[in-house]
Amino acid sequence: MRIAVINGPNLNFLGIREPQIYGYETLKDLEHMLKNESEKYKHMLKNESEKYKGVELEFFQSNSEGALIDFMQQCYYNKVDGIIMNPGALTHYSYALADAIKSVSIPVVEVHISNIHARESFRSHSVTAANSIGIIGGFGFDGYTMALAGLVKYLNQKSKE
Repeated sequence: MRIAVINGPNLNFLGIREPQIYGYETLKDLEHMLKNESEKYKHMLKNESEKYKGVELEFFQSNSEGALIDFMQQCYYNKVDGIIMNPGALTHYSYALADAIKSVSIPVVEVHISNIHARESFRSHSVTAANSIGIIGGFGFDGYTMALAGLVKYLNQKSKE
């Protein structure tokens, strides 16, 4: 099972930017945590067809909307099974990113480190959410592990249909 973890603008500044909101851990810490978490699925993902025998993660971060869209399109061509995405501030206004999520036809779980509904009013609306299979927010880095668990379960179920 191939899952891409995509992080948008300013997430490369985790641990530096507003640690009272985003914490002191870095993007590298997040990636390391998710790699360790993905190891838990190696023995759990053997279905009748043997389609999935583990979880392979690929990480990407960019401050550029176009680069994020290009990467999502590459996910389509490279047969990625699912995407965990934190679009950052693009969540609130990037119709281009929303269209990219819809066009690649890959299940996406949207993640936010903070609770976007408990912050400034402009952050409470997500234009990307409607094209995602689910949204997790407000749980810090744990939201990513929740997204991974949910996406793995979703993809396993879809593979049996």
